[in-house]
Formats: sequence, structure tokens, C-alpha cells
Amino acid sequence: MADPNGNSVLHGSYAYHDTLKGVYYGPGCIRTALPKLLPILNGSKALIVTGKSLREKTNVVSNVEGILRDIGVFGATFSEIGQHAPIQGIVRGVEAFRAAGADIVISIGGGSPIDATKAIVYRLHEEDGGKFVNHIAIPTTLSAAEYTSGAGYTNEQGNKVAVNDPMIAPAGIILDAELTVATPDELWLSTGLRAVDHAVENLYNGRPPLPLKVLCYAALADLFTQKLLIAAWMSLWPLQLEKYRPLGLSHSIGHKLGATYGIPHGITSCLTLASVVLLKADIGSEEDKVALAGALFYLKEPSTGSVVGDVKRLGTMIDELVHSLGLHRTLASYNVPRANLATIAKLALAGDDPAYQPKVEALLESIYEAQ
Repeated sequence: MADPNGNSVLHGSYAYHDTLKGVYYGPGCIRTALPKLLPILNGSKALIVTGKSLREKTNVVSNVEGILRDIGVFGATFSEIGQHAPIQGIVRGVEAFRAAGADIVISIGGGSPIDATKAIVYRLHEEDGGKFVNHIAIPTTLSAAEYTSGAGYTNEQGNKVAVNDPMIAPAGIILDAELTVATPDELWLSTGLRAVDHAVENLYNGRPPLPLKVLCYAALADLFTQKLLIAAWMSLWPLQLEKYRPLGLSHSIGHKLGATYGIPHGITSCLTLASVVLLKADIGSEEDKVALAGALFYLKEPSTGSVVGDVKRLGTMIDELVHSLGLHRTLASYNVPRANLATIAKLALAGDDPAYQPKVEALLESIYEAQ
């Protein structure tokens, strides 16, 4: 950050989530990580929380069930979590936890099952009090929901809302590349763009301390070259926050688009991130621009000779990456009414300077139809 005279000032603080007891990574590590984590977390009967497709169309869930049965801690599997974690699935998940007599939850899948599980843990604590139930997250996408203490879900009105508590962050995380092989290509690649989104918006949002910003630069370098699972971790390193809120404008717009119009998490980043970075070249603070421009060094991209030019080049590189992966989409392709763009812009800017609304409306217009 900078003082009123523009001089760099290095001060701040950092804390991990109190819950986190271990992150295990590597192909096949699930077979050793689960037996290690469960006794550490005093888990004796586990409820698996996942989605229907992952359970019915792959052997990922059955493999985890087998490991749990072998060590005598399998309780049940609940697979009614839908895209954007509708509240109905969370309510039924709480019921499934009680019916199984479980004392620990294991989420398997992408952002929706992991966020839903955090919301289940939150509700159980609200209803029962006492200690929070421990949660082990096993991601099969690159959404990185396992590294936060916020749980986004879709309420009864179809809007994206969230709960937040440091104690609902997962207590264990298992990154096993073998469990991602069955993930559909579009889901895998689009959530990779979501991780790019995390890294980019963490560079300018002012929350992460300096060491974590350096991790974000390293994450970008690996994400652009498709070294992915650990890069997704670096893009959203666990950080204890006083209040849960979107990382930045790309995420904020994505939250207003995703649940309401049925757009997957990763695709919202494919839609918005490049345009948000280009907008930041115009409206961002000098500190934000310098942070974003610094990404070119880590991407081994020559400087354009100016900070603003470098930020624009980063935005262009993100757009080129989206196109090269076959992930270019438009708002029109998801039947977002053009008449709603002003409302989406206003909602996305909630708490921020309303003077920027016309520029955000123009951004949404620019991604409405194919250019």
C-alpha cells in the first residue's frame, strides 16, 4: 500500500484459518491422506457431500467410499448438491448428516459441493451450538473454494448469498490429481480461469499481505502454462478475513450472473475477467495498476513501456487465453436480458463508487454479444 505522498508503506498482518490441520497433495495421495487426517480431526463416521453427476458418472466417489469403509468410518453419501449450491440441498444435507449419525463431513467436487458443505457446517453449529463440525475438502476442479471461510449458495429467491465464519473453513484439504481425470474438460479449464481470476483480483484488492501477492504472481505463471492444482492453491492462499466479500469486480459481477442466469462459476470468470482488467487500466488506483502490471514479468512477457499499457496487455493475454481454450462465451448465449445490464452493474458495485456504474454497464455491453 502507499501513504498520501505515494510512498510505499509495508505493514499489515496475516493469519491462517484456525481450522486448517493439513493440505496433502500428489497423485494417489487420497489413499494415505484420509487415514492420516481422520484421527487428527477425531472423525469416526463421515458423511460425503457431493453432486449427482460426480457420483453417478465417475468412480471418484465410490473410490473414496471404499477407503472410508476400509478404515471403518463410512457413514453415508449425500449427492443432492446442484450448481451454485441451492439452499434446498443444504437443508437436506443437514438432515442427511443427522440421519447418518456422522461427526465429520467430506466434500468431493467443485465449488458448489465444497461451499454447500461449509454452509451445512454453519447451519449445524447454528442449530446445535458447541464445536463446529470438521470438514475435509477433496476438490476435483480448480475453483479453490476449499481455501476460504465463506460459503456462497443460492437462496429461495434464486439470489447468490453467503455465510462466513473462520471455523467453517475446511480442516483438511486433499489435492489428488488422479481424482480430477474424470472432470469434464470445459469444467476443468473454466475453473482454471477462475483461479486466474483469484490471482489477478488478489493483486489489486488490498487484502492479501505482500508474501501472498508474490504467490499470486507465481500462480499466474503456472496457470498460464497449465500447472494447475497447486497453482489454484497459490491463487487463493488461506487467509483469515474479518468479513467475507467478493475478491474484486470480476467476482462481484460473476456472483450477480451465476446463480440468477445459470452460468457456471468458471464461465463467469471467462466472461468478465479480461474486461475487468482492461477497465482497471482506466479506473484503478496507481497502486492497483502497478500490481497488475507486475504480472507481465512473471508471465515472461515484455513490458510495453508504461504501467497502463502493461495492464492492458495483461487483459489482452487473459482474453487470448480464454479464446485459445475454447471458452469464449457471451451473456446473450446464456439468455441474460439486455434490459437487466444496468441492474447487474448496480448490484455488482454495491458498496463501491456508484460513479463507475456507466463504465461497468459498458463492460457488460461489451461481453453481451460476440465481438
